[in-house]
Amino acid sequence: MHELGIVFHIVDMVEELGRENGLGSVSKVNLRLGEVSGVIPDYLQDCWRWAADKSELLHGCELVIEPVAAITVCNGCGRTYPTVRFGKICPHCESPDTVLLQGNEMELDSLEVPEG
Repeated sequence: MHELGIVFHIVDMVEELGRENGLGSVSKVNLRLGEVSGVIPDYLQDCWRWAADKSELLHGCELVIEPVAAITVCNGCGRTYPTVRFGKICPHCESPDTVLLQGNEMELDSLEVPEG
């Protein structure tokens, strides 16, 4: 389960941002997670709750995961299609010359802090 290592990395990044910006607490972390990133959102949430509550800055902090659909472009015909449904072969022209455009990312999108 590599989700725990990922959560530790996110916690470290947010704590660093908190120190740099003089934050006392963070109430929400917004994360963009690609459909084919290899990360299981439910596992990430479970690990988050455990790890965040061990951090003074993140105690009680919510992790919000925004899913990012996997989209592939075909270099043969130039059209895009949903990656998970069709895989690496273009459903329009059957070319295997395709490239993943999005859906593999894991990005810290934003943080929210309590008012006051």
